[in-house]
Amino acid sequence: MIQRRWQLFFVFLLFVQGSFESHAQSDAISLEDALKTRGTVMMFRHALAPGFGDPSNFRVDDCSTQRNLDARGREQSKTIGLQFKKLGFSSDVVYSSPWCRCLETAQLMDIGPVNSFDGLGSFFEGHVDRSQTLRRLNSQLEAIAKAQDKPVVMVTHQVVISAVTRMGTSSGEAILYDPTSNQSRRIKLSTND
Repeated sequence: MIQRRWQLFFVFLLFVQGSFESHAQSDAISLEDALKTRGTVMMFRHALAPGFGDPSNFRVDDCSTQRNLDARGREQSKTIGLQFKKLGFSSDVVYSSPWCRCLETAQLMDIGPVNSFDGLGSFFEGHVDRSQTLRRLNSQLEAIAKAQDKPVVMVTHQVVISAVTRMGTSSGEAILYDPTSNQSRRIKLSTND
């Protein structure tokens, strides 16, 4: 099982390495400017959760079988939320992967009610079907683009973000994605980024 994880990891790195920036604009956008866009999505990778992948006994409905946020991850989530609050932003809904580390990140950001959404689940280790997951997500992205409302916040996993935006993220980082133009830009959450 461990050897298979490493094989999956290296295949993933090879795939992502060549495609991270291919559809992305090279310049970053401030959180303040990102919040002025319409019909876009802010895709956050969950905050710090030590480890790699999930344990072999993984169950989406049982947090004790998952890789979860540590104290630094919980603090990181709160700090992200504070950046939004400083700019007066709140959301009608924050979409989250059903994985506990994503749900906890979204809840601790505290910028709106959290809605678990299967279209954001991690297909990295085959826990969910990649094509079905991306089909659900793409349908949601089309609806967001048509509505042309303020940006929608989504908390998910690296593998989902890179599949949509062709960009990599570290824990707690975000990409602004425009479904209409298929453009992606890294979001600077603070002046320190």
